[in-house]
Amino acid sequence: MRTVLISGGGIAGPVLAHRLRHHGFRPTVVERAPGPRAGGQAVDIRGVALDVVDRMGLLERASRVRTRMRGMSILGPDGSEVDRSTEATFSSGRLDGEDIEVLREDLVRMVHEHTRADVEYLFGDSITGLDEDESGVRARFTHAAPRTFDLVVGADGLHSTVRRLAFGPEERFVHHLGSYLSVFGTDNFLALEDWQMWLRDGDMGFGIMPVRGNTELRIAFGFESGPLAPELRTGDALRRLVIDRLETLRWEGARLAEAARKAPDFYCDAMAQIRMDAWSRGRVALLGDAGYCPSPLSGQGTSLALVGAHVLADSLAQAPGDHEAAYARYEERMRPFVSLNQALATENPGAPASEESVTRAKHAISLDG
Repeated sequence: MRTVLISGGGIAGPVLAHRLRHHGFRPTVVERAPGPRAGGQAVDIRGVALDVVDRMGLLERASRVRTRMRGMSILGPDGSEVDRSTEATFSSGRLDGEDIEVLREDLVRMVHEHTRADVEYLFGDSITGLDEDESGVRARFTHAAPRTFDLVVGADGLHSTVRRLAFGPEERFVHHLGSYLSVFGTDNFLALEDWQMWLRDGDMGFGIMPVRGNTELRIAFGFESGPLAPELRTGDALRRLVIDRLETLRWEGARLAEAARKAPDFYCDAMAQIRMDAWSRGRVALLGDAGYCPSPLSGQGTSLALVGAHVLADSLAQAPGDHEAAYARYEERMRPFVSLNQALATENPGAPASEESVTRAKHAISLDG
């Protein structure tokens, strides 16, 4: 039982593939994008997740490309500064801590470059069907010829195709958290230098941080909303909705709206969690956001993906030929960790979770447990 098909070439999938190769498996990663995805917000590598990156031999490299903020300003709706901090930022926590904040695209590229020599990647393709029998799982693809694998892992995000094919409609597992988040990049029209700005205006708000040596900005814009109607959840409709809302802001609304209109890396999706009674069915298992998305509100999605990949690979290695035992061990070890980290998103609505809660959650598992 050595061949494993992994859907999703972001962070969780390639990290799982790397660890599986370490244990002698033959992983194949399929990713619908034509290559490693660019864009996205800054993400945190915290607590035990730092150990995963260290064991991959990437901690020094990740540290070199980490964000280097000096602090943040908190603004009123008119853009006037109402508070500031040189000790912490909302995106990364304490600036003197051991945790690392990096751009998602940097981490994706780093992990892909580290694994591409000994992991098979199928870019520009996706799974369209899964048929399981006693000998394996027959996977059908949009482009590639069908193939049979011993195991299949869905590491394909909040809107996981593998989860839909193996477990059923997304609506059964998604728990909406009452807001949407948009992330996009633009030039540094505010001339920020290693300094973030955060503003709230009614039921909307945004964070702005400079990246790429202060030459660009990454904007994270959030707005409160219940689940949108299906016709409003398409890419064009979401962009139009974000632009319309940005234009109503009292400070820099026009320039932010124009940036959203032009951004090639525009992203918008619901703030939601995935909650499931089981992360495996037969030979198929789920990893990261596909099985237990905590939402960006937790700040722990990347760390859960990294730790989950390590634990799943080790569980499979420790129960050779017995995927049911391996998946059971994976869930036994990960569920308490997932629960604590998902709770961070709902502990303090409208604001980050307490430092104490984050510290407890990010260390709530051992890689060698």
